[in-house]
Amino acid sequence: MEAAEEAPLPYPLTPEGADQFIAAANDEMADAFEISARAAWVNSTYITQDTDALNTYFGTLVTEMLVRLAGQAAQYAEVDGLDPVTSRQLDQLRSGISIPASSRPGAAAELSQIQTELGTAYSTGRATMNGETINGNEAEARMGSVRDPAALQEMWTTWHNNGAGMRENYERMVVLANEGARELGFDNVGDLWRSGYDMEPEEFAALTERLWNETRPLYEQLHCYVRAELNSEYGDQVQAATGPIRADLLGNMWAQEWGNIYDVVAPEGAGDVGYDLTELLERAEYTPERIVRTGEAFFSSLGFAPLPETFWERSMITEPRDRDVVCHASAWDVDNVDDLRIKMCTRVNADDFTTVHHELGHNYYQRAYNQQPLIFRNSANDGFHEAIGDTIALSVTPEYLTQIDLLDESAVPGADRDIGLLLRQAMDKVAFLPFGLLIDRYRWGIFDGSITPDTYESAWNDMRLEYQGIVPPVERGAEQFDAGAKYHVPNNVSYTRYFLARILQFQFYQAACEQAGWTGPLHRCSFYGNEEVGARLNEMLAMGSSRPWPEALEAFTGTREMSAEPMLAYFAPLMAWLEEQNQGRECGWTGPTSSAD
Repeated sequence: MEAAEEAPLPYPLTPEGADQFIAAANDEMADAFEISARAAWVNSTYITQDTDALNTYFGTLVTEMLVRLAGQAAQYAEVDGLDPVTSRQLDQLRSGISIPASSRPGAAAELSQIQTELGTAYSTGRATMNGETINGNEAEARMGSVRDPAALQEMWTTWHNNGAGMRENYERMVVLANEGARELGFDNVGDLWRSGYDMEPEEFAALTERLWNETRPLYEQLHCYVRAELNSEYGDQVQAATGPIRADLLGNMWAQEWGNIYDVVAPEGAGDVGYDLTELLERAEYTPERIVRTGEAFFSSLGFAPLPETFWERSMITEPRDRDVVCHASAWDVDNVDDLRIKMCTRVNADDFTTVHHELGHNYYQRAYNQQPLIFRNSANDGFHEAIGDTIALSVTPEYLTQIDLLDESAVPGADRDIGLLLRQAMDKVAFLPFGLLIDRYRWGIFDGSITPDTYESAWNDMRLEYQGIVPPVERGAEQFDAGAKYHVPNNVSYTRYFLARILQFQFYQAACEQAGWTGPLHRCSFYGNEEVGARLNEMLAMGSSRPWPEALEAFTGTREMSAEPMLAYFAPLMAWLEEQNQGRECGWTGPTSSAD
């Protein structure tokens, strides 16, 4: 921390000086964040050398500012007699930069340049299918619909090969970021990331381990069932009946969600849930914009004010035909007040219908806390931000679809279809859990040095086998960097938030359904149109990060503990059914058949 302590202080080291420092820091960051966000927006929606340069320039300025403010905040945090609100802002300012540069001259500029190059390398990456070159967005879509193992293997391999070109930049970024983290008093970047949860980093790692252990039996039963169905579909030469699952067969480029292959694994009878959301959207002649307006209408039904007109003027809702853009869906608040936007290459399908609800959850959260000091304009923890829209999306039930006239009352599936409904949901929600956990554990290992550059690839594949029970469709050499083919790795977005969101959304959903007076099966609940739920939800959202997350959780759910119990209750009928289906099968993926060869 020596370099951080040398940062000159603009105000006295007194409680009053700390208050002045925080007030000035909030003002300075507001100005810097806005212009930086505008540069990042242009770069994300119009990728050129010029916009890369602009994004790097403003990213450098913001990084240098945050490094300086974090170093100063660390000094003010040692003052006795601080106001508790000031003290919390100082703590968040110190740990709020995800990829810190050191105060060494040139470090921030180099780090910003590398980050821009990594982001551009991902967004301009390409794959092939049957020799045809396609972009990442198209490859992702085809992975969900193509069933030919050879074509899937080709797309998977060629897309993941993009990671190899990122290795050198990524290795250098790790060195620079760790240097910055140590200046701020952390052992490494992983230690810094784990510090943002109102508990010691070791406590947080233990919390995620507990939540995973609570849900792992459900995942293992799902894995066992899906593997058996894939074996039945493709035969032993493509997918063995025991051991791990071939990653490219699961309907998703990263095998993180498996819902796209529901048609392959659906049980006879109950598997036909009676409707296909994509078909309903197409039949009703939905457009991408109408999908977004439908998502907005859900929030309006809860009593939230409509999105500002500028949202519709400034968002990127569909993929432009004439240029490279970042298609990865994201929600933006450019001025940290009300310049709300989403950036999506929206298609008319069930996945994007759900994704829109997720992204708008970010926007409504951003607006709810916009009266807080800038440092507190964030979620209670990052898992909260990801969980809000997913909570809304859980309410996209057959009952909700009838309320918005997408599904006819007579077509609502009966109780005999519940297993199908739950299995379809589990293939996204439950299948995601180990993936949501391992990406940061992998990076924690890189940042603390236990995973070295020469083991980047082997460690990635070992962890995916250990946690997910999957293997690549082809052998991968040490020169590869398959982790780089996942957006959040080259773009340095911490990922444990998504694991937490999978847990939290069921807690929020159960609480909302109870508040709405729902008495049926939990997975059938829709709280669409319930303004009491909306008012309670807004109370939690408006807190931002001003209070520890257990207090925010308690404000909406009545409990201060993160728990997987609501998720397990939601899927309890499915768990019993899966155990019955898997009787006599060799579940798990250990033993000789589990090698990654």
